[in-house]
Amino acid sequence: MRAGRSTPLAIVLTTAVAASIAVSAHRRDEYLQAARLAVEPDRVELQLDLTPGIAVADATIADLDRDRDGVLSEGEKRTYVGRVLDAVVLELDGRPILHWQSIGSTFPGLNDFRRGEGTIQLHAVATLPHQRDGDHYLAFRNTNQRDGSVYLANALVPKSDRVTITAQRRDPAQRDLTIDYVLRAAPGASAATWLPGALTGVAILAALLMRPSRTV
Repeated sequence: MRAGRSTPLAIVLTTAVAASIAVSAHRRDEYLQAARLAVEPDRVELQLDLTPGIAVADATIADLDRDRDGVLSEGEKRTYVGRVLDAVVLELDGRPILHWQSIGSTFPGLNDFRRGEGTIQLHAVATLPHQRDGDHYLAFRNTNQRDGSVYLANALVPKSDRVTITAQRRDPAQRDLTIDYVLRAAPGASAATWLPGALTGVAILAALLMRPSRTV
């Protein structure tokens, strides 16, 4: 465990356990959408699991298999991923992040849906603009398929030592998640700031020392 991270890690582990319990206990007539977000200095990674209950499986299949041929084509999968990601809104310090890039997805077989065992797994990334060091907040909102859906949203422990999550705030439905975090300077950033000036000073001093002296 990294120093100074026991409290955020405890928060994440607690919410992860709660999420696993909710996943195993979701009702037959619900569409469960479980989101996990990893905040890094330059990006946010999203893992989104979509699990329809048995009672809504046929509606989900109809939404996926648009040509009704009983097979999910790559085009149908891409279309569905695009619709889901378009409905996921992300803001940094009140400013919208406009684009999610899909970096992977898995789809179960249609019969898995019918048995209530099918989970669609999406993985996407959003690039963050440059941030100053200090306090920030990330606001996540999932507006995908509001009717009949239940939501979960949690932050993961950041991989980077520069990011420390200090709080997670959710609305009662967990469609909205706000992640408060602190961003620290990259190691060596202060050296990178003074080094060019120091080198300039050395060059000037060397030029002065090498200049021929004048006699009076």
